[in-house]
Order: sequence, then structure tokens, then C-alpha cells
Amino acid sequence: MTEPFDEIIVYAIPMRSRFRGIDVRHGMLLRRGDRWSEWSPFPEYGDREAATWLCAALLTDDPVIVRERVPVNVTIPVVSPSRAAELVSAAGCTTAKVKVAGAGSSQADDLARLDAVRNALGASGRIRIDANGAWTPIRAAEAITSMARIGLEYVEQPCASVDELAELREMLAHKGVGVPVAADESVRRAADPHLVVARNAADLLVIKNQPLGGWRRCLELADFGLPMVVSSALETSIGLYDSLRLAAALPVLDHACGINTARLFTDDVVTSSLIARDGHLEIGPRPVVDHQRAATLKADRTTTRWWRDRLERCLDLARQFNSAEQEES
Repeated sequence: MTEPFDEIIVYAIPMRSRFRGIDVRHGMLLRRGDRWSEWSPFPEYGDREAATWLCAALLTDDPVIVRERVPVNVTIPVVSPSRAAELVSAAGCTTAKVKVAGAGSSQADDLARLDAVRNALGASGRIRIDANGAWTPIRAAEAITSMARIGLEYVEQPCASVDELAELREMLAHKGVGVPVAADESVRRAADPHLVVARNAADLLVIKNQPLGGWRRCLELADFGLPMVVSSALETSIGLYDSLRLAAALPVLDHACGINTARLFTDDVVTSSLIARDGHLEIGPRPVVDHQRAATLKADRTTTRWWRDRLERCLDLARQFNSAEQEES
């Protein structure tokens, strides 16, 4: 079953460096008429969470934009200090998001990577770190205190739970460490995203188009009153475009967005990848899949079958979610 899609491609694209524990990124490219979208929930996610991602691909319209270009950061995986400096220099961005607390990376390794990024960016550049919920509040407070000397714009999802984030913010305030805390997974994977605000657990929200179910749901979070940063879910340029449109539609955008991630892949499924110039991405026409390039990036038969079966299961769930929302509105 492929309805409502006219064409489906399952891709497998190698990563330049191991990222989020993976070496190859898999996902689906979905076409309806001349409109391409992407569905790429990570394989370990259950059907209900994956169906939320699919709600974004089922949208048939785009948000109204209020800006033509969006500032973006360069994303630095858990790599050596020299490689981190190379990535910063090649990107031409004035903001860097640095992954920390990765498997096999000690605090000393993280600090060395951050020092290299600071040297490459210069004193005026902004640095944010992302721990992907790896730390306890006590461990996070210790690590952030030691890293604060580098000059941190904010720390993204240092702890896993909302309660832990709230506890950490209290600990940092007690220590006099003025590093803001941003919530990512605590927003996009929560049954109730409002809990982050209710518990005073974050200074900023990191929002992602696919995981939150599309641009409409993302824009609703603007009512929370916290600054928002749009970030990618490790997508091809097809998916990145929807994140770019979302960032261009936010009523206020005071921080560079984490959607300059096409370079993390060895290849792309479009002719011209969404790559930042002068630290910005510009809004252009909606991209289409280059079938010649996509043909070289197709997943094997077993992987393709797995994704198609998953799509069949999740379509029903996604439609149920959308119907429930329409009844509530």
C-alpha cells in the first residue's frame, strides 16, 4: 500500500562521521504530485512516536514566512579537536553546536574539542553544547561549570527528564553559573510539552519539524513565550527544507538554527544541497528528488521492505492523530 503517496524511496546515506551512534542514515522520501517530503524516524522509535513524525509528511501546505534567510550553526560531532576546528573553518558560521558526553568521550576530550572550536570561531563566535540527556543533574552541573569558561550560549538537553532539568537549573543558579538550559527531547518526546514550562525547566526550546508532527504544531509552541531554536532531525535536504520554512515562519528568531546538517552526510538526494553561505540558509523553491542521485542511495531490499511495512502501520495511527486534533479544534 502506498496511498496517499505517488512515489516512495527508501534511502541509505553514509555519515561522514559517526553521529548519534549511527554510521548510515535511513529514511523515506515521499511524493504526492510534485511535492516531496521526508519521513525518517529513527529505527528504535515505536510506531506511535514514528506516526507523529509522519504527520509532518502528510501536510500539504507551508507556513507563511516572515524572513527570507535564517542564521544557522555548524554542528560538530564527537570528533578530534583538529577535525572540529576543520569543520568550523569550512562552514563559515559564527555559531557552533558541539556534541559532548558521547560514548568514549571523556570530559577532558570534550573540553579539548570545545577549546579547538573556540579558537576556530574566535572570541565573538557563539558555542552551544548538546549532551542528549546523558548527564545526571549533579554530573551536568559539574561539567557545565567546567565548560563555562569557554563561553557557552546554552546547553541543550543536559539531563533526560523534565524534573532533572528543573533541578539542574536550580543548581546552576545556586553556583552562580549563568549558562541557559535548552530543552529538546523533553519537548519533542513528551506526552505534554507544556510540562517543561510549568516546571520552569528550560530557558529555551529546541523544536524539530518532523518529531513534533509538522510546522503547525511547532508554531503553537511559540505561545509558551520562550525563545525557540529550530533544529534538524538528521535529514536530507528534502526534510531540511521543511525545517527551514518553519524557522523562517517563527515570529521571533534570536538564535541561529541547527538545520545546517546536510554536510554530515556523504551525499544527498537533491541536485543542490541546502548548505549555508555566510552562516545563513536562504528560502528558495521547494526541492525535488534527483532520481539519478537517489538511485545510488537506495536502501537494500530487506531495509526497504522494513520501512514500507512500518509506513503501512504508521499511516493509520497518523490519520487517527490528525482526526483527533481536528475534533478538538
